[in-house]
Amino acid sequence: MKNSLSFSDYGSALLDVVLPRTCVVCGGRLNLHEKHICISCLADLPRVGFSFMPRNQMSDRFNALLVRQAHQPANCAHQPYWPYSNATALFFYRSGYKDITRRLKYHADLGAGRYFAAMLAREMAASEIYSDVDTVIPVPLHWSRKWSRGYNQAEIIARELARGLGAELNPGALVRNRRTSTQTRLSLEEKASNVSGAFSLRRGIDLSEYSHILLVDDVFTTGATLYSCYKTMRCSCGRLTRVSIATLAYVGY
Repeated sequence: MKNSLSFSDYGSALLDVVLPRTCVVCGGRLNLHEKHICISCLADLPRVGFSFMPRNQMSDRFNALLVRQAHQPANCAHQPYWPYSNATALFFYRSGYKDITRRLKYHADLGAGRYFAAMLAREMAASEIYSDVDTVIPVPLHWSRKWSRGYNQAEIIARELARGLGAELNPGALVRNRRTSTQTRLSLEEKASNVSGAFSLRRGIDLSEYSHILLVDDVFTTGATLYSCYKTMRCSCGRLTRVSIATLAYVGY
């Protein structure tokens, strides 16, 4: 019987002996052909399945923020028309699967971030809802935080989504004007206040040329950060421009 292992497989196996790779969820050692997550944890990945739903609990929660804020004065000369925003994620933010985004955000596991973002990209590319996305914009980090961390986790995800959707990546469209506090331990009201007015559109950026913009972050909790970015972008968009949102993880009800 012909040996099915390639030279690179032998190299990978040898490297695994020296530096064992572990599953991002359970911490168990990975087999030769497993990447970032073991087959057992992958089978139990709590997928949300929102990419094929025009409306779902994530999109309804986000659009509820838009409706709640609709009475407030717009930041532009005209009150914009805000079409319903679609929203999707790859998995529910629960139990050991939280470590997928934590490893990306706090431990520079960029490989795992790209792997799961590409998984979401394939799902979205197969959906008519997102087939016409023409630009992808990540939620920005403040320059000081990006400098200390070395990367923006939302941009890592956005890059894979743009590649999978055949869309332009636009990482410089939004600017975070101030370094906000971490959202982890804040209440719903505190989260909204924390990011209010924290973002601006980079000078010279015109979003009216796009028909469908995808705004990307790592985790959807209350939607406050994504809403603040959306509000900043909306007045530069065309009247019928669609703005959808995508994250790796979604904190469900």
